[in-house]
Amino acid sequence: MPKITFIDVDGTKFETNVASGLSVMEGAINAGVPGVLAICGGSCACSTCHAYVDDAWTAVVGGPNDIEDATLDLANERKPSSRLTCQVTVTDAMDGLVIHVAKND
Repeated sequence: MPKITFIDVDGTKFETNVASGLSVMEGAINAGVPGVLAICGGSCACSTCHAYVDDAWTAVVGGPNDIEDATLDLANERKPSSRLTCQVTVTDAMDGLVIHVAKND
């Protein structure tokens, strides 16, 4: 199971193992990461699971599709590394992934 480190907006780190095939959002919810609100439940409709993929991991994670890209327009402080964690499926290649949680209101 890949290990993912979530860094909350206050710098608190949450390390958790997430099964391949789950979304990064599901991993955050299961680990109790407070900044990942996921109000829409992972349907790519609200941007409250917005996070930044650590620069070392952007090539592995990849970029958003058109629907996610449009939903990210709703996010606070969008950056080139922004992703909706509900749209990122965990793979074995993501072992060690670092995710910086955005300020989600």
